[in-house]
Amino acid sequence: LNKNIRMEDLMYNGDYLKPAALFIGRFQPPHKGHMWLFEQKLNQGIPVLIAIRDIEPDQKNPLYAKQVQMLWKKIYKGKNVEVITIPDIESVNWGRGVGYQTIEHIPPDDICNISATQIREFIKEGSENWKSVVDETIHEDIQMLLS
Repeated sequence: LNKNIRMEDLMYNGDYLKPAALFIGRFQPPHKGHMWLFEQKLNQGIPVLIAIRDIEPDQKNPLYAKQVQMLWKKIYKGKNVEVITIPDIESVNWGRGVGYQTIEHIPPDDICNISATQIREFIKEGSENWKSVVDETIHEDIQMLLS
């Protein structure tokens, strides 16, 4: 350590945040299926951290990570949700006794059947069938970004 740095300067002196539930994904585009997952934790009073993988856009993933981030921030403005971008990942790894859980949430059929691919196809075709499965606060943004 640099001799000019005091050990107490390296310690956190503020309030620790409540642990958050981490969700990693591409979210191409955000939809109510994703929201159902996040709400499983939000409804328990647990903060949510949405981590968007920063991938190169292509036909299956037409949005940039920063665009997806903007959409989530608009949906969850004022809520206990933080949205970040992360480099693309190869895997998620942990050792034993890491101090957190890994949890799989099984959505009901109506939520499980929501498809981002189908949403993109509906928009491309000019159909409005996608609107019922996407939060209305981002309808205009989604149409602009994906048309």
